[in-house]
Amino acid sequence: MTFNRILFLCVANSARSQMAEGLARNIFGGDVDVVSAGSMPSQLDPLAVTAMAERGIDISRHRSKAVSDLDAASFDLVVTLCADEVCPVLPGKVKRLHWPITDPARVDPAGDREKALEAFRVARDQIRERMRVLAALRGLGAGPEGREWHSSIRVADLARSARFYAWLLGIWPKEWTHRYATFIRADLNLNFVLVVSDGEELHHDTLYHLGVGVETRSAVIEAYHRAVAAGMPVVKPPRTTWKGTPLHELWLTDPDGTLVEVYARLTPAELAGMPADQQPVFLT
Repeated sequence: MTFNRILFLCVANSARSQMAEGLARNIFGGDVDVVSAGSMPSQLDPLAVTAMAERGIDISRHRSKAVSDLDAASFDLVVTLCADEVCPVLPGKVKRLHWPITDPARVDPAGDREKALEAFRVARDQIRERMRVLAALRGLGAGPEGREWHSSIRVADLARSARFYAWLLGIWPKEWTHRYATFIRADLNLNFVLVVSDGEELHHDTLYHLGVGVETRSAVIEAYHRAVAAGMPVVKPPRTTWKGTPLHELWLTDPDGTLVEVYARLTPAELAGMPADQQPVFLT
């Protein structure tokens, strides 16, 4: 999804949507045109100004605006931030997101200003983290066209966990050892592995990773080029491996170091071409 003009809406356009506007300008810079408004605009809350100033963002010149004065067709994305109130509506066909953020102005600063300011800080930081995710997703290109998914989790007691997941998934494990149990649900395109958390290093050789199955060898290569274009970390470029389960595979890593395998199963004709030494064959 991409967008170049975004509108943040709440009721009074005094706190949440104003902070969202300031945060968006700070995070997106000049790449995105940002506006905020409300269904019952009042005036900018001084505590919103203070909370934003603590993060080095000046919104003191912001003014409350009415949503009724705006044209939905001029925006690519509308984000509403109401939690317990009735959110304003901007009629028209536009991409919409809803971030329910508790109104910090509900805390009366006359009784305890520091408590009231803390409510604004909480709202500010909740909006900021959502904004960071939105910014990370803006303009993101297509990833691999997955046909199946597999994952593994660490468990303390393999027998107890195998019993639980056999009940949850409605099947016995397809296979198990002293170290892992593998569940296969073809109707869900699911390959799910339980790995014993016994102090041994967990990595792709011990089945601790995530995996996305794609259709063909060409799809693995295409996933590699898409990953490079999107700036995703590549651990091992596309290759065909023969030992264990023969696969065309690409290894990526997520920001926390979790390995992700993009793979395709070999066709009978490809299997017939297995080299005598079974050494991997790189595809790019």
